[in-house]
Amino acid sequence: MDAHDTDRSDEHLGATSPEISRIECDSAGKLVVYLADQDDPIPNASIARCFPWSFPQDYISIRDEAGREVTLLESLETLDDASRSVVEAELHHKIFNPRITRVTECRTEFGVTTIEAETDRGPVSLQIASRDEVRYLNAHRLLLQDVDGNTFEIEDLSTLDTESRRRLGAFL
Repeated sequence: MDAHDTDRSDEHLGATSPEISRIECDSAGKLVVYLADQDDPIPNASIARCFPWSFPQDYISIRDEAGREVTLLESLETLDDASRSVVEAELHHKIFNPRITRVTECRTEFGVTTIEAETDRGPVSLQIASRDEVRYLNAHRLLLQDVDGNTFEIEDLSTLDTESRRRLGAFL
């Protein structure tokens, strides 16, 4: 790295994201973001969690219609109540992340495991191609990604009923 690269890196270290005045939905249900240092709002904005599993309430990227980040919301706690409600509703509808509450069947055929389960969003049947699609976030919390790319969470293995844990035991 030469001196020019160092200078460029130092500039980014001191940079701060523009402050959000408020976030609301327009009449069409699209997000509109108002930044403190800009006269014009950002219409048709979108949001994305930067760390959805580690920090679901923090580090939310606010993007313009073209998908470019315009600011980084470090925490939902910094928003006023109305803006926070809008962002939480958007995240809830945007991110399909059912939590498995009970496993009714778990079987493996031809290397693919099918799990029939009940979730907080209704019954599901998911297929998992390999154990590589199971990610442990800690000793009891895990994510399962099915062959379609959908993610399902088991928030705490120890809170599942005995039969559910037994059914998953052979697979996990």
